[in-house]
Amino acid sequence: MRATRYGDDAGQAFPIYITVVAGLLFLAFAYLAVGQAAANRNGAQTAADAAALAAAQDTRDQLAGRWVEDLLDPTKWQDIFDGIGVEPDGGCWRAHELAAQNDAAVDGCDPTEPLGYTVTVTSTKPVGDSIVPGTEDMKSTASATAVIESRCEFELPGGDEADPGDGNDVLPLPRLTCGDTNWDPDPEDPTTLPDPEDLFDVHLADSPANDE
Repeated sequence: MRATRYGDDAGQAFPIYITVVAGLLFLAFAYLAVGQAAANRNGAQTAADAAALAAAQDTRDQLAGRWVEDLLDPTKWQDIFDGIGVEPDGGCWRAHELAAQNDAAVDGCDPTEPLGYTVTVTSTKPVGDSIVPGTEDMKSTASATAVIESRCEFELPGGDEADPGDGNDVLPLPRLTCGDTNWDPDPEDPTTLPDPEDLFDVHLADSPANDE
């Protein structure tokens, strides 16, 4: 009689065991699907961040190059530090490159005010197969904004109204203060010229300024 009761109890417990195991497996696959989606979104955000920073850094380098070209005319420096005259989408080609390197494609690359770029990307790799229907072709979209800020200050000899004259006169070059560093530019000595990252800071709009 006991053997029969034991057999009955075991027979009743087995379906419950199967149900519990099936439920746990379903939860495991569901968590896996959530993890896949989160990883895909994180990858898209990483691509957007990298693309926006790359576009801004390219424009920073262009501005630094212009500053070197106009080194002997300090009256033009402030316009360069303000980003005046830069091509509105001049750095977007770099955004496309960096997005592709991070398995994403650029949907939009737009100049911003203050000087910078907002880049939107879509991942080129889908979430993949999971227990959640429809995720196999699902892709993630993300956007990021990077800004370019001048790090430097200077005073023109004779004040802001200094006149470069007829083009033959050369104004004495002012001292350039960039962050905590002072520069005394000398066209004959490249070591006295700051690098692009010394002149301009590039950072994501929601991140503190740094020296990238």
